[in-house]
Amino acid sequence: MTTVKICGFKDVETVKAVLHLPIDYIGFILAPSKRQVTPALAGDMVRAVNERRRTGAPAPLTAGVFVNPTEQQLAEALREAPLDIIQLHGAESPEFCRWVREMFGVRVYRVCSFAETEGAASGQDGAQAVAAALDPYAGCVDGLLLDTVGGGTGKTFDWSRIPDYAAWARRNGIPMLVAGGLDPDNVAELIGAYAPDGVDVSSGVEMDGVKDVHKITAFVERVKRHESHANA
Repeated sequence: MTTVKICGFKDVETVKAVLHLPIDYIGFILAPSKRQVTPALAGDMVRAVNERRRTGAPAPLTAGVFVNPTEQQLAEALREAPLDIIQLHGAESPEFCRWVREMFGVRVYRVCSFAETEGAASGQDGAQAVAAALDPYAGCVDGLLLDTVGGGTGKTFDWSRIPDYAAWARRNGIPMLVAGGLDPDNVAELIGAYAPDGVDVSSGVEMDGVKDVHKITAFVERVKRHESHANA
């Protein structure tokens, strides 16, 4: 089962318009970005999700995107927006990730970002490099996300990097999601070739920088259609 994450929502109305879709996560940017929202607005969107959850209907988990936040910034954001997941895109240490989990009772997803032209090391060298970078985070994070440097750029990274990170995530019993330049036209190719646990999209479901419900619907349908064909 490939999970779906739609990131970068900026208004409550669009969140409500997609909650009927089989989306597993929705994300809000609380770091400097053209998609950045205030904790108060993120809180309004989280409450819209939680209202659906209280009815017993399926509802996505909510994720907040941060880059090198201070403890105070996280505390203030979570007071306004009771998120399920904190997604960390900076140079946060394993100790900081563990502290966030324990202090706030949330899941922590660690993001690894790659330049567009940054290829993977081959064979054992690649696996060793991934282990060296990520082994200190074992037991400190609940998920791994691979993205193109900058996030929300609409550009893919070299997907040949995925297998070594997927293997590390499997060994540590956590999901691995892939972001970076995905859209309704290429997401099935990614899933067919690399079978990530989940896919994450932002700019690929926008029209003129605004989330487009029709594109979000098409993206979700492509993911679920691929699953149906694979399980047939």
